[in-house]
Amino acid sequence: GRRGCGGGVSTEAKGASVDLVTATDRAADDLLAGRLRDAFPDDELVLEETGRHPGAAGTTRRWYIDPLDGTTNFAHGFPHFAVTLALEIDGVVELGLTLDVTRGELYEALRGQGAWVEGRRMSVSSTQGLGEALLATGFPYDRHRSTDDNTREAKAFLKVARGLRRPGAAALDLAYVARGWLDGYWEMNLNPWDVAAGKLLVEEAGGRTSGYEGAPMDVHGGRYVASNGPLHEAMLGVLAEVRRP
Repeated sequence: GRRGCGGGVSTEAKGASVDLVTATDRAADDLLAGRLRDAFPDDELVLEETGRHPGAAGTTRRWYIDPLDGTTNFAHGFPHFAVTLALEIDGVVELGLTLDVTRGELYEALRGQGAWVEGRRMSVSSTQGLGEALLATGFPYDRHRSTDDNTREAKAFLKVARGLRRPGAAALDLAYVARGWLDGYWEMNLNPWDVAAGKLLVEEAGGRTSGYEGAPMDVHGGRYVASNGPLHEAMLGVLAEVRRP
């Protein structure tokens, strides 16, 4: 984790994108897959680097694993990245774990049991209006060639929120909403392993998650909103206004 951060990390480009892959990504992927396969041999595994590893026939247990969320940060030595994994059973995320590597803090959520960081119960913020809110987002890797690049949405929120951040690790953005450090978050074009654990963290900390139109958050949906709850409708309203055809 921390040892590979910074100078001298070998990177390669995924196609023409700026989605950097490091040797650490793949090593962590292999390590986590091996450990989970040993512990739960019948479960399906879905990992960022190596894809789907089928489990036993008929299994309804699926792990989503991102061994290094915030790869670009890591490759540049910017100390903000995470390991995140979630267990889905019968299509419902039941367990979420996110490790904030450089801070050394583990976020945990178990459906119906609350959300915790380093053994301390978390709850979302009580911020009531966007004018007092600190929000976070991210920009898609295909932004150089796509016009649906989140810049219109970011501009709109910049005009109404107290502050806007783009830390570069979606799993930590969601964990920080759960902790109350952030009041809201939105992003698009992500994958289930980026958001599955964070979705449960936010919900178990008393927050709200959804898609851009307000439907329940689908980890496969690609567009995600999370908030402390009171801000949610206002955030959806901004998104609807900006994205109106």
